[in-house]
Amino acid sequence: MIMKKTGLWKKAVSGTLAAGLVVSMTACGGGKAADTTVEPGTASSDTSQTDFTVMGGMSALSKGYDNNEVLNQLQTDAGIKIEWNCMSDSLAEQVNIKIAGDDLPDAFMGVGFNNYDLTNYGEDGVFIDLTPYLTEEYMPNLSRILDENPNIRSAITMNNGGIYGLPAGEQMGTAGIGADKDYSIYTIPQFSMINKAWLDDLGLAVPTTLDELHDALKAFKNNDMSAKYYGNDAGSTIPMSTGFDQWCWGQNIFYAGFGFTNWPNDVCNDLVLHDDGKVDFVCATDNYRKALTYFHDWYAEGLMDIEMFSQSDTQLISKCSQGYVGVATWWYIEEVMGEYAKDYVFLPVLDGPDGTHNVTVRTGGGINSGNLCITKDCKSPANLLKFFDKWYDPEIVMQLQYGPIDTYFTQKDDNGVWLSITDAEAQERFGKSAGELKGECEVYGPKLILSDYYNTTFKMEDRAIERLTDLNEFWMPYVDNTVTYPVDCVFTQEELDTIDRYKPDFESTVSEQEGLWIKEGGPTDEEWESYLSTLKDNCGMEKLQEVYQAAYDRYASAGDAE
Repeated sequence: MIMKKTGLWKKAVSGTLAAGLVVSMTACGGGKAADTTVEPGTASSDTSQTDFTVMGGMSALSKGYDNNEVLNQLQTDAGIKIEWNCMSDSLAEQVNIKIAGDDLPDAFMGVGFNNYDLTNYGEDGVFIDLTPYLTEEYMPNLSRILDENPNIRSAITMNNGGIYGLPAGEQMGTAGIGADKDYSIYTIPQFSMINKAWLDDLGLAVPTTLDELHDALKAFKNNDMSAKYYGNDAGSTIPMSTGFDQWCWGQNIFYAGFGFTNWPNDVCNDLVLHDDGKVDFVCATDNYRKALTYFHDWYAEGLMDIEMFSQSDTQLISKCSQGYVGVATWWYIEEVMGEYAKDYVFLPVLDGPDGTHNVTVRTGGGINSGNLCITKDCKSPANLLKFFDKWYDPEIVMQLQYGPIDTYFTQKDDNGVWLSITDAEAQERFGKSAGELKGECEVYGPKLILSDYYNTTFKMEDRAIERLTDLNEFWMPYVDNTVTYPVDCVFTQEELDTIDRYKPDFESTVSEQEGLWIKEGGPTDEEWESYLSTLKDNCGMEKLQEVYQAAYDRYASAGDAE
């Protein structure tokens, strides 16, 4: 995964240890470390330990894990007993205290260590290398998944070849609704929509190009369609309203006519990966410059919301749901447009001035490799991992994610797929919504939900089905190239240091200039050259590019090796 909460955990965990605190491999901590030393690359043969301590995170709604019926049954099946020390608050602080004091539990669960921490603690011996246990003998469920999904193995393998944490991730994709190809629900973050009732009233067709959309927005403004069609106050019409570089409600989808739609929220994690395997920053290309020049004209004409750079998603929804907005971006028309939703349709991906378009697709939420780490103080890792291997059974992970059978899952459909409780049923039986019930029952930790589970084991949530259906049937036909930079690339400690050093300044410089040029016009030749020089000389653009290229090259090589 690209960053794996690097900023949070490097500061919260590694940063504390870096302040002169070095974990001793023979310091106090039960004295078990010296007894359990094994040769690198081999599994411990000790199976005498059956009582374990596990420290980690849990939902704020959780009632704790001691009386969790699913966890208790799994412990019984594995022949072990776990003392849970899990919390929803102050987790980073408590983990720091344990590691710094060499007072370790047998395992950390649901902490979400990033690759920087995993590598450091693995090389220091705080976390053991799990590679010898990822076999049919010790972890049959997970080893089968890794054999069938080499990309997951690549994502959890650190640069030194060690695996110090078990994987977690949710692969919610179009395969889960029965599509032939599996595209992540995150593939296109922004769906754009237009008020077709206004178009019909003006005798205009749904635009297929940016120039046609420009003309439609101008007509919305000139005819004050919010007032004319809905009877709102005169002058209330906002032709187009979005956020600025926001995840599902930014303006970026309209950049497709200039060859890209990437980087809502995070420039460095939205590089362009070319067919030849080379990575690039769009924000330093001529097409990017052309796009900003083009959309400044829209802004200057009053076609783009003057508040787009400062408004919240709540403010956007408020405007849309009152009938003020002609064009917006969001995942669901109904959610953003409210009672006016019937008047809106999705806009297609629009061709630019040269007649072409390109959508920069994204990969999904990625695989987190730091959700179950076995420490050096664990005497019998094999016994504990036998318990956690059950978490990779589809029906077990279903219950750990949502709740036990006969609580959250109440019946099966004709295909044997479990159906979740409805809100009405949850209120009647438990006095709470289905979402609240899930929050109480959910267990944090190493869980993999693969796309096919939604076809074979449990039904996907209705809202996700709607969004994936829209993605698959409406949006993906506009995508010509699905090559994208993978979110599961693993970085070395030195590479993460480079990213931490340059990424904030790089992103803020790009974002500030993008907003400035849309609002005020430009860039001139002189401004453009100055901008490029700043990115290279002050913001480490070339160093960042080298880091992302190297990480991708290793990722691709690991996949080829499998």
